[in-house]
Amino acid sequence: MDERRGAASAEGLSEVSCGLWVEEPAKRYRMPDAVRTAAVRAVIIAAVTLIQATIAFLSTLAGSWLAFPMVLSSVASTVVATWGVLDVWVTRQMWKQRNGVVSVPSSTARQLRRERRRARRAAREAARSADRGGGGIGRGAPTDGAAGAPETSAAGAGFQAANAQAVGVPAAGAATPRRAPASV
Repeated sequence: MDERRGAASAEGLSEVSCGLWVEEPAKRYRMPDAVRTAAVRAVIIAAVTLIQATIAFLSTLAGSWLAFPMVLSSVASTVVATWGVLDVWVTRQMWKQRNGVVSVPSSTARQLRRERRRARRAAREAARSADRGGGGIGRGAPTDGAAGAPETSAAGAGFQAANAQAVGVPAAGAATPRRAPASV
């Protein structure tokens, strides 16, 4: 018995201890939940469609009255199964685009990351200017045109606009792009 656990055997040799279950790293990552749900739904619909087609075929061979209704339901199920497969594809593409897997310049995820980076830079800049007491040449508190915003001279406003463009923050008074909240 002790031989299985790596203890020395009667001949003086020791066996390598190997557990019953060996965990191996996955070669492919797990599918996202939304995609996996759509895929399971599509597989179930396809299985039901194949069962209906088989019953329709066997009923036709047997000359049963059930053949005609099963053929009709098989045709309808084929349409639904096609929809299910397309649903998996659309869900997969949508998940990729929202979560940044697609590395295309027009990717929505890339644009959202860019917006988040700009917001972080603006927050850091605001924190730095607040730490310095808000002083500095032509730099006021960043504003989006809200009431109570500090007034600046024309030269200061031009400097702010040029600096904001260099950093990637919209200039004061510029319309900030709004986006819909991400759905879960």
